[in-house]
Amino acid sequence: MSSTATPLDVEVSPCERFDAFFAEIGELIGQRNAIDGRLVEIVAEIDRDGLWGATGARSLTALVAWKTGVSPRNAEVMVAVAHRIEEFPRCTESMRAGRLSLDQVGVVAEHAGEGSDEHYAQFAESATVTQLRKAVKLEPRPEPEPESQPEPQRSISKTTHDDGSATYTIWLPKLEAAKFDAAMASRQDALVAEWKRGHEESDEPVSAGAPPFPNQVDGFMSLVEAGWDTDVALRPHGQHTTVVVHLDAEKHAGGIAFGPGADRRGTPVAVVRRHL
Repeated sequence: MSSTATPLDVEVSPCERFDAFFAEIGELIGQRNAIDGRLVEIVAEIDRDGLWGATGARSLTALVAWKTGVSPRNAEVMVAVAHRIEEFPRCTESMRAGRLSLDQVGVVAEHAGEGSDEHYAQFAESATVTQLRKAVKLEPRPEPEPESQPEPQRSISKTTHDDGSATYTIWLPKLEAAKFDAAMASRQDALVAEWKRGHEESDEPVSAGAPPFPNQVDGFMSLVEAGWDTDVALRPHGQHTTVVVHLDAEKHAGGIAFGPGADRRGTPVAVVRRHL
């Protein structure tokens, strides 16, 4: 009795099954990426023409989440890519061709710097989303520009105290403050040099009534007086008056005469010059 052999069903190995699955996954993912790429184009056009405002949605992201059924976070990613679609033409083109996913391009659109489209279009095809996030964190960032603060307005305020003294507060811009410091230091140095010469030339000990060592206030007052004298020299007719006081020692009285001159009677004369 003869028997006929029937072929058994050919069993597929696990490796072959994986290959088949991976091929199908690649095909499906490519289609999904291409669909996401087209959705990004549509969102960019809606945003560019301002069409979403007529839908009643509170934002473009809310509109995308509503119409596509994705989570708000995924809608944010899609809108981010749409906003920078012109900055990253190669990345978005790779997404439309199915080679890059929305998440991959989203990392680039949300965090990458300008001019990096060429780099990430090549790098993203062989990198995961996690690797892309690490890469964009390592990008050199431009130094933040220092906050420009307006120069303080020039001002002088005066506070008068009960004893007749006064406190002055002066606000000057940086350049003018430097000029003021230099001028005051120069006047103080001149006073110090004069003070040293006066003490070096005299062999007598310093008396209690001798002027003290010049400080910053002395330098400031010297600066004021120098400016005052300069103004007087420019306008002598309106800035300088000589007051001559004639003192009579016997009558304990005095007469005041204006203008230069001496008392012909030989009476002691006190001359007081006053700047107006």
